Amino acid sequence: MITAPAVSWRWRLAGLTGVVLFLLLIARFWHPLYGFTAFYQLDAANDAVKIPALRAAPVFVHRDTSSYDGLYYAQIAQDPTLRDPALPAAMDDFPYRARRILAPALAWLLGAGQPRAIIHAYSLFNVAAWLALAALLWRLLAVRDARGWLAWAGVLFSAGTLGSVRLALTDVLAVTLIAAALFAAERWRGRLAVMLLAASALARETAFLAVAGLCKPPWFSAKNVTRIVLAAAPLAAWLGYVRWRIGAGNPGWGNFDFPGAGLVGKLGDAAIALGTVADQPLAWSTFLATLAIAAQAAFILARPRVADRWWRVGAVNVALMFLLDSAVWEGFPGAATRVLLPLHLAFNILAHRTRAPLIWLLAGNLSVFSGLLALRDIPRDPTELVAQRLGDTVAVVRFENDWYGREESRRHVWLWTQQRGTLTVETIPPSVQSFRLEFALRSLAPRTVIVSHDRREITRAKVGPQLSHHIVTLPASATRPAKLEFSTDTPPVPEHTVPGSRPLAFALYDLRLALQKP
Repeated sequence: MITAPAVSWRWRLAGLTGVVLFLLLIARFWHPLYGFTAFYQLDAANDAVKIPALRAAPVFVHRDTSSYDGLYYAQIAQDPTLRDPALPAAMDDFPYRARRILAPALAWLLGAGQPRAIIHAYSLFNVAAWLALAALLWRLLAVRDARGWLAWAGVLFSAGTLGSVRLALTDVLAVTLIAAALFAAERWRGRLAVMLLAASALARETAFLAVAGLCKPPWFSAKNVTRIVLAAAPLAAWLGYVRWRIGAGNPGWGNFDFPGAGLVGKLGDAAIALGTVADQPLAWSTFLATLAIAAQAAFILARPRVADRWWRVGAVNVALMFLLDSAVWEGFPGAATRVLLPLHLAFNILAHRTRAPLIWLLAGNLSVFSGLLALRDIPRDPTELVAQRLGDTVAVVRFENDWYGREESRRHVWLWTQQRGTLTVETIPPSVQSFRLEFALRSLAPRTVIVSHDRREITRAKVGPQLSHHIVTLPASATRPAKLEFSTDTPPVPEHTVPGSRPLAFALYDLRLALQKP
């Protein structure tokens, strides 16, 4: 009478721990000015052609990487009717991108049609979908032990799931709706199941394959035909609207190849990358993620259970896996981990429910390393030193190229300079209120550092090897960013005795801003 509840609460706590871990990983991407828009993967090339709604609001721009599809869905969310004349020029294949309309349309509803609200609603849409999937999967797996928790976490922290969240794609929403559809079907709610599956196809068209899980023997019955037609009707109607509104696009047949060629090629490329790619965690996690997909397919093929709806969902996605072209597999870890998320979901539910040997669960969930790696690197503006909220505005401090570059440790962030360094302080929206800059200075040899605002000296500081803390008051400008210069007349000294070491004058540490009290 006492032991059972204790075990139950222990695994509930483990589930809560997984949710908290996910939220902590996501919270690292929040920026005071841009919010979570770094997920959009807006790059410099697309920055020039983005729609007006994204020009009017601060959206993070990646300067050292290329764009990805989430950027296009985020822009479609501004007008899910596809009538905005700026949309065609803002993406590479408008009709193809417009197929997956569900997430953009829901973001538009959540943002109440307001451009700024829609931008932030879409950036967090996958976070909400992940949380919904976590709750639903917990019920589907009836988690009570380590095996159940492993199957639960294996889907949620997989390369496909976390990769979709990181790049603001539609795959998590699609697989959540598939899980909800089969959950409803298992509880004899057939109409609701068909509706949910039809919605999943509007999130990603390949999700429609999961209709195999809703059909029942006899397979060629009128009821099965009706289920298939009803599940396909919304997608067919939407595709007809897309063709009428903006014309025909890429049908996507180029994503298919001779059976098995894509998987075999990916396994070979992933193995070669282990010895050629400098980022070894990236190479190894990709190799393991590919092995995981192969293990999932092997399990489905080795244990046929045609009467089980989850096996049928897995089987149709194994067929899809064999047909995927190399373009879907290429990359680290590759789009295939997202396209085949329904296979991952079906595999984990089957492996857990049938009490398959633990080695199957471990092998089929090796992509968690790649999933966690997707959230490893936090995008940063390479010239940004600090961004802080100050009341109703955001203050952003950027440094110019007279500093060596941003350096950091767990406790400090600093910039070294050879003689002088310039900072640009901007408030968005512009503010006329003064604020304080709090910072520390350090140098390898004693010297005096002069701080100037718009070429007028505001303070002098004696600096030595130990950190010295300082505060200056800076009047904000409503018309232009403020320029702050740090300089010294004392020559720099070498960083090390090794030839070629950097000549260093002083370093600026841990700059922070605060509103100036009257």
